[in-house]
Amino acid sequence: MKNLFKLFVIALLLGYGTQTFAQSFAAKAGLNLSNMLSKDDDKTYSEDFKTKVGFHIGGTAEFEITEMFSFETGLFLSTLGYKANTSFGDVTTNLLYVNIPLTGKARYELDNFNIYGLFGPSVGLGLSGKVKSGGNSSNIDWGSGDDDDLKRFDFGWIIGAGVEYGPFVAGLQYQLGLANIAASNDGGFRVKNRVFQITFGYRFGID
Repeated sequence: MKNLFKLFVIALLLGYGTQTFAQSFAAKAGLNLSNMLSKDDDKTYSEDFKTKVGFHIGGTAEFEITEMFSFETGLFLSTLGYKANTSFGDVTTNLLYVNIPLTGKARYELDNFNIYGLFGPSVGLGLSGKVKSGGNSSNIDWGSGDDDDLKRFDFGWIIGAGVEYGPFVAGLQYQLGLANIAASNDGGFRVKNRVFQITFGYRFGID
């Protein structure tokens, strides 16, 4: 709950800043291809995990630093998780996160369009989760106690690139989770998110 309140405060501050200083706003949505790293000191369990298809939706605000460089942040709802084939049947882990990217952006202007690259950290908070196995499903218990499954707070790095044509934008980016979100770390157990994203957007106020 404390992490959720902190993330809400950050979102409010970002919203106030965008109203005052933002160069441009963009609404964005797209495809998530997610997976997870799951291992301990003896075994990598995620070797047999398969990519799960999901989505992300939200918006960004861009703050110009120079003609070439800017800072971009935003707020997104994003589905993560993975799929696996086990001896007990097919298993799907579905996770819903709210994410805030905090990226530096470099843009190069060409005749009719721009190309850009971006890099920086991202913070996230798990909102809900469910594991489906066969015809059964169970909710993810968030926290760091003995009876919990995953920690809510997540952070990692984003690297990406894309093109801008007038108000339209399309990009590819990869989010590498760095936080160990496993509730228990016995035996060196760790779980980290991974997601490749294909994003499309519309920038407001751009001719």
